[in-house]
Amino acid sequence: MYKELLSAFAIVLTFAGFFPYIRLILKDEIKPHVFSWVIWSSTTFIVFLAQLKDGGGAGAWPIGVSALITGYVAGLAYMKKADISITRTDRFFFLSAMLSLPLWYLTADPLSAVVILTVVDVFGFAPTLRKAYAHPFDEDRVFFMLFMVRNLVVILALEHYSLTTVLFPAVIAAVCLLLLVMISRRRRLLLSR
Repeated sequence: MYKELLSAFAIVLTFAGFFPYIRLILKDEIKPHVFSWVIWSSTTFIVFLAQLKDGGGAGAWPIGVSALITGYVAGLAYMKKADISITRTDRFFFLSAMLSLPLWYLTADPLSAVVILTVVDVFGFAPTLRKAYAHPFDEDRVFFMLFMVRNLVVILALEHYSLTTVLFPAVIAAVCLLLLVMISRRRRLLLSR
């Protein structure tokens, strides 16, 4: 029962992060990078399946919910033409992400899948990091803070602890923290000019 309650709390945090973020996209106040969100939706869904296969149980549920909503954000970002500026580096990370998905299929091992997809998901942050560095006010810090906390709660909610179930949420929480620090520093620097 305790794990299910933690999972439910992580799902609430998922919605708490996404709904304001989606509202800001619809109001054209933030401009998410399309490539990042397509990568994140793909990798998050496959990690969800791998976590389920390895016994993650209720702790995997928030990852599955997040995958679905992330796909919706990717679609919104594309429809709103939020940030469709695509550099060579963005293409490299996007192609790396898409080419690594067949590698997971070939390994047929949940741990291999999670390692590959965690790396790919981190690659998915590259276009957002590049954009947030140049335009730090185009990203919502509260969103990434909630997702950092959500991923820590996901770890607590897992019913089985292994590298397969813990790696993805732990790494994504760490990357969210790094992104938050970078955005905050860039905002302070730009405001001090």
